[in-house]
Amino acid sequence: MTSHAIIHTTAITMDAERRIIDDATVLFENDRITAVGPAGDVPLPETAEVIDGRDMITLPGLIDSHAHAGHGLTRNLGSGDGDAWFQACETIYTRGSTPAFWQAEARLSGLERLKAGITTCTMLLGGGADHYRTDTAEAGNLHCDATREIGIRTMLAAGLNRRPFPKPYRSLDLDREVSLSFEDQLEVCGELAQTNGDFLNDGAGVCLIMPVYSPEDFAQAPEDIRAMCRAAMDLREKHGLLFTQDGHRSGSIALAEDLGILGPWAYLSHSVDLTPEDMDAAKRSGASIVHNPSAIMSVLGRCPAPELREMGVNVALGSDAAAPDRGYDMFRHMAQCLHYHRRHFRDPEVMMPRDVLEMCTIDAAKAIGMDADLGSLEPGKKADIVMLDRRKPHLYPPMMPLTTVAQFANAADVHTVIVNGEVRMRDRKTALDEAGILDAAAGELNAALARCDLSHLFTE
Repeated sequence: MTSHAIIHTTAITMDAERRIIDDATVLFENDRITAVGPAGDVPLPETAEVIDGRDMITLPGLIDSHAHAGHGLTRNLGSGDGDAWFQACETIYTRGSTPAFWQAEARLSGLERLKAGITTCTMLLGGGADHYRTDTAEAGNLHCDATREIGIRTMLAAGLNRRPFPKPYRSLDLDREVSLSFEDQLEVCGELAQTNGDFLNDGAGVCLIMPVYSPEDFAQAPEDIRAMCRAAMDLREKHGLLFTQDGHRSGSIALAEDLGILGPWAYLSHSVDLTPEDMDAAKRSGASIVHNPSAIMSVLGRCPAPELREMGVNVALGSDAAAPDRGYDMFRHMAQCLHYHRRHFRDPEVMMPRDVLEMCTIDAAKAIGMDADLGSLEPGKKADIVMLDRRKPHLYPPMMPLTTVAQFANAADVHTVIVNGEVRMRDRKTALDEAGILDAAAGELNAALARCDLSHLFTE
């Protein structure tokens, strides 16, 4: 049995009492935490490997509840023309991507998440509901394999495209045209779920995603949409999957409840400009909301995160990364969340540091049904632990750790990351070939741009 002891640290536990312990000891054996408490109350096992936590803030591994596989390579193509960026992504993902592209992107985004203290993330397999890469299981399996290499956890959202079908794709080996049907994607999602089922211990799991349909969409094809929803829910129930969606707004959550696709196993991203009926539907169903305060949708509309939390709806935080204006720095997104709602209400106390930290730890764990194992530093939970180097000018003086984390810290302050009891980064050093990951990412994007005849569009 391997035991470790983090000593003399400031621990933000996020346990039921939301304890903050100034001189804390955190013990873990193998993959589970065994004790958390003041230094004098937690005896050290003689065989424990000691990790010095002086000048460190120790907190649960961060959870990013909504991000996109693929965008890690394409985000630097962004400019002032968002439509051009989205079109470039769709072209590359559906017609110019290869297995090497998806592998390189998964390794790059995984490395960025690890170095930002994100130990768990939901990743959508593609840019959105018009180009999920589920024509075969290969891209999804490569992403899950890369997650295991990096040593973090990914809940891969395997998806069903927006109607109408069939959808034109080019195969990943680029040698043929593919006419992709809803049934094809449904079968591949099931295959991915069978292959990657042990999220908690193995690091890679699969959830199901399908498009958000507005009341206007539904009015155009009610029978088709109901049939697709029934088929998706049958697959979800067969494999016991979580279910997520990307882009709820203005009546779509109430419609989702009517379509039978909401429950405590569902978490719904963006959720801007909600109607009272939408908010009531989220509450009744037990679905969680994923707020992405740095996303374009949060510029075009507003997610009522404080109001939802007040009425008892579970709200998690997502990066919606990567994109031309945002990455995987959850500290940035916490601070953005605070300012976003304080500005709306013109009230500097409408959300507080503890609220936003809850949204990317314990409340995010609730959203994926893992709050018994993740999201806080407590005995019996998985040893997913992040340590921040506090000995920096922007984090000093050493007081008020919640404020320090939510308003002043950034991803570069992450010193040590432990996942499943394994030290994956120490003093910002990993065992990964970081230079090789970066070089492969650059090479695969350039190759994809050349294949799609897009290189001339991105020269500045």
